Amino acid sequence: MKQICRLAILFVCCMSTHAAAAPAYGPHLPGRHQFQIGVQSYTVFERKLYRDQGEMRSQQQFMLVSLGLTDWLSLDLKGGSGDIEQKPDIGNTIKYETYVGGGYGFRIKWLDTEKTDAVVGFQHISIHPITQSINGFKHKSVLDDWNWSLLVGHRIGMLEPYAGVRWSRMDYIHWVDHDRKRVKSDLDRSIGGILGFNLFLQDDLWVNVEGNAFDTEALAAGINFQF
Repeated sequence: MKQICRLAILFVCCMSTHAAAAPAYGPHLPGRHQFQIGVQSYTVFERKLYRDQGEMRSQQQFMLVSLGLTDWLSLDLKGGSGDIEQKPDIGNTIKYETYVGGGYGFRIKWLDTEKTDAVVGFQHISIHPITQSINGFKHKSVLDDWNWSLLVGHRIGMLEPYAGVRWSRMDYIHWVDHDRKRVKSDLDRSIGGILGFNLFLQDDLWVNVEGNAFDTEALAAGINFQF
């Protein structure tokens, strides 16, 4: 029955119009009816955009909340702030100052042993920085960040290193006055690698560090508490 429920959830999400690079949260899920709360800093050093649109960077800060709906399914929510820096191949860099951001997602545990966990997840982040005025034109932007991930972690004492792969997209939505354009991330760089670890200071308190490569160059770090 669990396997049927898991497949049904994945099918519904795959049929979404946005079908999925946000941090993957790691393989440590909250238990049934338990909460995880935390803070996280996420830095996107470089994400290549489609064709001649250059690259995008972002610095984001979040409060995290995860709820264990069952012992194998968690709902992940985040809220905070972030900025966007877009550097085209030709032209000047546009820096949008920090304003609001948020995200949501879920994780499904496929393997749960005493030491090893395997998790499939989906995460989305949307960043809405401050509109800029350049040469008399208003420039507004949104960062739209999606990711599907598969992670495997193994507990070694206080440390839980994990690794995985993901499919991700990070779009740059740009308005000049009322003219809107969505610039996709480089579609040839949608497959990425994930490498991270959880360091447990105690059973219900841990530090998380996660790096991404190939699709984007990014690093997330945070601290979490479960109750």
